[in-house]
Amino acid sequence: MVEYFAGLNPVLQTLIATSFTWGMTALGAAIVFLGKNMSRQVLDGMLGFAAGVMIAASYWSLLAPAIAMSHGKDIPMWLPAVVGFMSGGIFLRVIDRILPHLHLGLPLEKAEGVRTSWQRTTLLVLAITLHNIPEGLAVGVAFGAVSAGFHSATLAGAIVLAVGIGIQNLPEGTAVSMPLRREGLSQFKSFWYGQFSGMVEPFAGVLGAVFVLTFKPLLPYALSFAAGAMIFVVVEDVVPESQRNGNTDFATMGTMLGFAVMMFLDVALG
Repeated sequence: MVEYFAGLNPVLQTLIATSFTWGMTALGAAIVFLGKNMSRQVLDGMLGFAAGVMIAASYWSLLAPAIAMSHGKDIPMWLPAVVGFMSGGIFLRVIDRILPHLHLGLPLEKAEGVRTSWQRTTLLVLAITLHNIPEGLAVGVAFGAVSAGFHSATLAGAIVLAVGIGIQNLPEGTAVSMPLRREGLSQFKSFWYGQFSGMVEPFAGVLGAVFVLTFKPLLPYALSFAAGAMIFVVVEDVVPESQRNGNTDFATMGTMLGFAVMMFLDVALG
């Protein structure tokens, strides 16, 4: 797989990788066709798993390479990582305040962002779509970093990141489509909205790849930015949602498992 990817343009590499992560979201969402109900404990465990993967990927696939790239520069080694990381979180916070959205399991009056008359389903899908922007961005920046020639950024590492995000997108797609089905939507609509939430990843990924290819000196900042955005989503949305229904220990073990899986993929294979 690595040899095949090596001969492709970084933007095309990103498009293929993020299409895979989107496809995994769709595969997870398709589980809604198997039935209307799924254990809430299982769903919470899935969300916990997704959170663990995102936390591990933020460090091993994004922050660690960003810090390594800053070695030997005229600025403190930690500066790009800190500035980029905080900028990613602040950016998501601003989007969170502006974009109308509603987190799963909450009543309509708890919708965040600017006030709107949009339907509950639209607000729910927008909340999950917001989650997927940092994931697509992270993959795009990772593939763009490889073409920049930094030793700490490898093609195998970028592929592993895409595989890891794809793995966590599968349960995430299920965790979107199943609650929508319980909201009363048809199986097809629940699937459609579930997979639609991952459709943003190819767009965000290509944007990230083009950015780092155009502005290579900002690459450590871009990697850290993607990490900060992902951690914001994990702490703001994914972990609280997984812990909301009383399945605290099960969701926490899911997070531990997700972290361990991504750590293994990145350290052993990346």
